[in-house]
Amino acid sequence: MKNELKRTAIAILPLLVLVVLLALDISVFGADSILGASQVALLTAAGICVLLSVLFYKTPWKEFEGAVSSYVGDLATAILILLMIGAVSGTWTVSGVVPAFICYGIKIISPKVFLLTACILCAIVSVMTGSSWTTIATVGVALIGIGKAEGFSEAITAGAIISGAYFGDKISPLSDTTVLASSVNGVPLFSHIRYMMLTTVPSFTITLIVFTILGLAHDGSSAGEMQMYSEVLSSRFRITPWLMLVPLITFFMIWKKMPAVAVLALGSLAAVIASVLFQGDLIREIGAAVTEGGKARIMFAGVVESIYNSIPIETGNEQVNELVSSRGMIGMLNTIYLIICAMCFGACMKASGMIGDLARILSPFTRSRTGLVASTVVTGTALNGIVSDQYLSIILTSNIYKDSFEKEGFETKLLSRSVEDSSTVTSPLFPWSSCGMTQATILSVPTLSYAPFCIFNLLSPLMSILVAAIGWKIVRKRL
Repeated sequence: MKNELKRTAIAILPLLVLVVLLALDISVFGADSILGASQVALLTAAGICVLLSVLFYKTPWKEFEGAVSSYVGDLATAILILLMIGAVSGTWTVSGVVPAFICYGIKIISPKVFLLTACILCAIVSVMTGSSWTTIATVGVALIGIGKAEGFSEAITAGAIISGAYFGDKISPLSDTTVLASSVNGVPLFSHIRYMMLTTVPSFTITLIVFTILGLAHDGSSAGEMQMYSEVLSSRFRITPWLMLVPLITFFMIWKKMPAVAVLALGSLAAVIASVLFQGDLIREIGAAVTEGGKARIMFAGVVESIYNSIPIETGNEQVNELVSSRGMIGMLNTIYLIICAMCFGACMKASGMIGDLARILSPFTRSRTGLVASTVVTGTALNGIVSDQYLSIILTSNIYKDSFEKEGFETKLLSRSVEDSSTVTSPLFPWSSCGMTQATILSVPTLSYAPFCIFNLLSPLMSILVAAIGWKIVRKRL
């Protein structure tokens, strides 16, 4: 007993170091903490974990090397997707696709139903794509601009976008997290999705009601201010319905279930073609800032810059400048840097065995139905903060509680649902997690600013516990 308490106390130390350092980083550097301070905190906590493990657990160094190599190696596809998201963000802005979305959205979507519309639209696209990241990087970026033009706080708009995107991500049969949660626990995919509806539909219904109320209570920008946005964008970009072919082509590829990397790459290529056809003057202006020579050389430089570089676009209006300043691939590098450091920390915690020691803290609460589900939800949420990755959180939480659910006689689909209700949806709420940093970077809204408005993400874990307490559709096998 004393040995277990000692191991648990040791396992808590790296986590405490991480929390303290991240809190200091945010208080000192604010949103700029992602430029390096948060990464230092993660690596420092990983170092503490390794030191304690070597001293007290006698863990061989090769265990850490193998875990880090495996975890970081698994990031290859995610890093490529992040770079492609940066390319889409840059090219869709410079080509005029995002400005066109904003101009048309201002005219079509009433401010009173904007938040509701944004949430539902992102939910539909996310169900189709199975990807919250792709949804937020395309539709979400445009909606942020529309919301700002209509006088909404960027944090509230981001909350509506993320709520809808993660609802779709959670229930889509195309979602990698949904497939992972069902397969790890040995639950048929559609059985898993149907069982999730018991907690997901009530959570999303409440979310839509909240955003409806917030929209109806919103005074909105004046018609003159909204017109100003439209006029400034129209004067700087050539706004034409032909630009909508770019998102239509992208959504067609999504509908055909093409891989995310291919969709994003071809969506970026379509935007490049549109930028040459419709925004030639802007492309030449961007190219002329970095090189001299003939028109073809300058145009080439402008196209390449729009793909990889962060480009401030001057419109004559500071507010509009913020909307149309593109990010490009280079704008995603800090996020990639942070994710790699987060994976190193998670790998060290896993290799040392400290994850299992931390889970034992909750073991006394797993002897009842509500306690077992609540412990699973709390662990899944906490692991998003500890290992900074929803995939790892899904796998680790499932492995930690699989025996407990079997011992207590509950169906495995209750475990898979509890894992998705926590590990999948809470991932964007942590500033240092892969999802939190990605969404904050894409939407240009700090995680701690939008997190209170991610109504669906906050409700889902609580709804999972509530349904467990009620016992709705929860069957216990005879032991």
